[in-house]
Amino acid sequence: MLPSGPAVLSVDVEDYFHVEAFADIVNRPDWDSYESRVVANTHRLLDLFDQVPVKATCFILGWVADRHPGLVREIASRGHEPACHSYWHRPIFQLSPEEFREDTYRSKQVIEQAAGGPVYGYRAPSFSVTDRSWWALEILAELGFKYDSSVFPIRHDTYGIPGAPRAPFRTGTLMEFPMTTFRLFGGSNLPVGGGGYLRIFPFWYTRMGVQRAWKDGLPLITYIHPWEVDPEQPRLPGRLISRIRHYTNLGKTAAQLRRLCSLAGFRPFRDSGLLEPAT
Repeated sequence: MLPSGPAVLSVDVEDYFHVEAFADIVNRPDWDSYESRVVANTHRLLDLFDQVPVKATCFILGWVADRHPGLVREIASRGHEPACHSYWHRPIFQLSPEEFREDTYRSKQVIEQAAGGPVYGYRAPSFSVTDRSWWALEILAELGFKYDSSVFPIRHDTYGIPGAPRAPFRTGTLMEFPMTTFRLFGGSNLPVGGGGYLRIFPFWYTRMGVQRAWKDGLPLITYIHPWEVDPEQPRLPGRLISRIRHYTNLGKTAAQLRRLCSLAGFRPFRDSGLLEPAT
């Protein structure tokens, strides 16, 4: 294990057909017609976490919580933190403020009812808190959230705020936890340790990025999806770039995740020591 600061592992609990990469071929009203694999895949992750062992924050899609409340209860009973990942997995910048409020409130209520307790954390679908949707943070605070983890300070074709702070910061009463990035030779911010970046890049890249982020005094905030440990999931005929991003190295995710977890003692956001009291 490397000398480290705080480290948070998070799971965006959604199914393979929920992802924005396939939204152009998968209609939300048709979601119930697809084979659901989210329960079994989430169990795979929870079992892996028990073995390592680590605890995580699980940002659960409200649609999933509505159909599988037992999964939410199991996440909570096994010591992980239930949190909110919207209801319909729609990018925030495609919504009006009122649509966002309605979607988020609905999801929070469903997850809290299943978990039997309050939900304080939020993550936007596809990291869609951007310069176009910064207004969403105020609404999250109004709905009772204590923190958000939706800002990715990188350049990307669908999300990201390259100029956003790399370290956690407060905006009003809400704490924002940007996804971890590192820099090489003073260059642009580079992503590390989560999702496709963990699957696709070699582990030496991940280890180097984690070390450099810690050297800069940043916490390690990572993420994974249940479908990323399911190499046998149904293949969807999306765009080439979407298929590359979604399907590359699915068979290696579990091993990469184990190696990542060996670098630090991962905790949920609620137990990380990063949630400062409002001043």
